Amino acid sequence: MPIDPRTALAAAPLVGDIAWTDEDVRVYHRGIGARPDHPHPVPAFATTAGPHAPGVTRALTLPGIDVDLAHVLHGAQSLTLHRRPLPSAGTATTTARITAVHDKTKAAVLVMRTEAADTHGPLWTDEAHVYVRGEGGWGGDRGPATPHRAAPTAPPDHTLDRPTREDQALLHRLSGDDNPLHTDQDFAARAGFERPVLHGLCTYGMTLEAVVDTLLDGDVTRVRSYTARFAGIVYPGETLRIRMWRHGPRTVHVTVGAADRDDTPVLTATTVGHD
Repeated sequence: MPIDPRTALAAAPLVGDIAWTDEDVRVYHRGIGARPDHPHPVPAFATTAGPHAPGVTRALTLPGIDVDLAHVLHGAQSLTLHRRPLPSAGTATTTARITAVHDKTKAAVLVMRTEAADTHGPLWTDEAHVYVRGEGGWGGDRGPATPHRAAPTAPPDHTLDRPTREDQALLHRLSGDDNPLHTDQDFAARAGFERPVLHGLCTYGMTLEAVVDTLLDGDVTRVRSYTARFAGIVYPGETLRIRMWRHGPRTVHVTVGAADRDDTPVLTATTVGHD
């Protein structure tokens, strides 16, 4: 079996040193269409900081996992910040491990947790859920049911449309995610898509930046955590329709749809925790 859960779960963590500069942050901001005057990184930068990101492709390098990249999709992403703001330049040590392997019968889900710390202590923890089509059915633990968090029934507090560029994937690719699904027509077709799709982490970053600018006074240091489920894909050039609801004093619920395709869901079960 290409995925050996026992080996994956028992493997020693993958430890590596990363470094980033203020230019890396500027490149990331351009890749998510962020306004250029943010004095600190949009926190989702943590998911691409350094040469060992992003979580989807990194998970496939761990022991016990040998799968076809064309069968892999990013299922969900969460981020918890332990220090704010994120440094605009710095170095850190990352420790990544597979913490769960779920058998969804027709697919497997790998959960990879990455912790980053520098000499002053923890920086962030992120968790990527990697969906591998065709790799389930070995009789393993199905894992917890995917939480269904319906959008609030009240009208959203804010709705805004964020267009993506035709070359958005090429811009985001400069932050280190060179998965051919986002740039190669033949590979995208083999993966079952009519053309290359936008990086899920690009949509993730664009959405957080929109929440920060709209509801958090443009202050990225107010973000404490961010969780999203990738429910669908975005093609470069499409428009993201982002709906936001304030939920109590410290949480924002968000949904994102593809405005060009009748609001087909893109991000669901999405929350931003903030001060």
